[in-house]
Amino acid sequence: MLAAAALAACGGAQAQGITFAEDDLRHAARLRDLALHDGQAWALLQQLCTEVGARPAGSAADAKAVAWAQAALQRLGLQQVRAEPLPIRIWQRGPASALLLHGSAAAEPLVMTALGNSVAAPPEGIEAEIAWYPDLAALRADGHDAASSRASGRIVFIDQKTERTIDGRGYGAAVMARVRGAVEAARRGALALGIRSIGTDRQPVAHTGAMGYEIGVPRIPAFAVSVPDAERIAALHGAGTLLRLRLQLQAQSGVEAVTHNVIGEVPGTDLADEVVLISAHLDSWDLGQGAQDDGAGVAIVSAAAALLQRAGVRPRRTVRVVLFGNEENGFDGARAYGDRYGSVVHQLVSESDFGAGLVWQLRGRVQPAALPLVEAMAGVLAPLGVAWPAEGANLGSPGPDAALLMRRHRWPAVQLSQDGTNYFDVHHTANDTLDRIDPATLPQNVACWAVVAWLAAQAPLRFGPPSL
Repeated sequence: MLAAAALAACGGAQAQGITFAEDDLRHAARLRDLALHDGQAWALLQQLCTEVGARPAGSAADAKAVAWAQAALQRLGLQQVRAEPLPIRIWQRGPASALLLHGSAAAEPLVMTALGNSVAAPPEGIEAEIAWYPDLAALRADGHDAASSRASGRIVFIDQKTERTIDGRGYGAAVMARVRGAVEAARRGALALGIRSIGTDRQPVAHTGAMGYEIGVPRIPAFAVSVPDAERIAALHGAGTLLRLRLQLQAQSGVEAVTHNVIGEVPGTDLADEVVLISAHLDSWDLGQGAQDDGAGVAIVSAAAALLQRAGVRPRRTVRVVLFGNEENGFDGARAYGDRYGSVVHQLVSESDFGAGLVWQLRGRVQPAALPLVEAMAGVLAPLGVAWPAEGANLGSPGPDAALLMRRHRWPAVQLSQDGTNYFDVHHTANDTLDRIDPATLPQNVACWAVVAWLAAQAPLRFGPPSL
């Protein structure tokens, strides 16, 4: 009965004369149903969060995470488990604080955090008037240099709001305030940059994340404040209150360190030299436990590969789990992986890096001839609530590291879209902890990844190269 249902799901592929073998569809349905009763992902996530916790790349905790990941993949029965070293230069956080000053009122301490890669403030700190902007576009519209912008000599504050969406579009629309804000503010003579946290919560917690500088533009310190504090600043500004801010921020950049990509495999048979890559990133920011970002992804793809291994039927192509190093602040792991394995045929690349929400949609990024096979995968996953989109079915984005590899090497990809409605409540914060994850959502994720990995490994043709 399961095989019949799976075959029915392949109607689009059959119409094109391309389909999966009946035995492969039967096994995919079996993996799907086995995964729904599998608690392996939750067990792995508990271990990673409680035994390691936050694990910024190049730190002692990162080294502990690498050792944990190797041991975990070996216990799960994966083969060729290894850690491939990556020399990197890292950023390290120091003490930081910000006080809001207005009129004769007492100074108000703000809940804040330095943004990743921020330079330090001078030892004496910075105190200046705030130049408030509703968003990055408003800052960009305010002159082009220190002579023409009210940002000059002030601390710029960008109050960019993040819209809550299921697919992360709200984050994508807001995040450039964090990434580019310091460059735009410094061009206009600002002394420092503050931003409203790029998050959807209303908790007294600040969201960190990477920001960048530009050659030829002064480097100024950058930080984020909690959403409630940002709204306090906006309300005072709206009332016409003159606002000043006193900033202390210590940080260090360019520290030499080493991180690793951790890899394990389910070996293939007749097409073993072709790779189906399922991935996550092992590092996290230094706040919280890195449970959503990306402990959940580590647990999901590792458990999916373990399920393939336990099921007792070897795939045609090799299924490779890659836990990338330093996704958060440089994509060093993805770049190094591409440099090392760029000549290897990759049938698929994808990444679980959007928390632990239920998968609700599957999209591809494959050659047109292979798209019916990806649609067939969605059909097998339909009983889990996974949809095949009416539009944009071949415009998937496979996750950050995997997307970099897809673009650089023209490797085909799929996107398993998770429900990210609440993801940015805890993203890059001290609240990214195990208790914020619902264990009941993990088995559905494992089922989706196991089915996709298996069917990609068994497909009757190569999925790439994709149209980019």
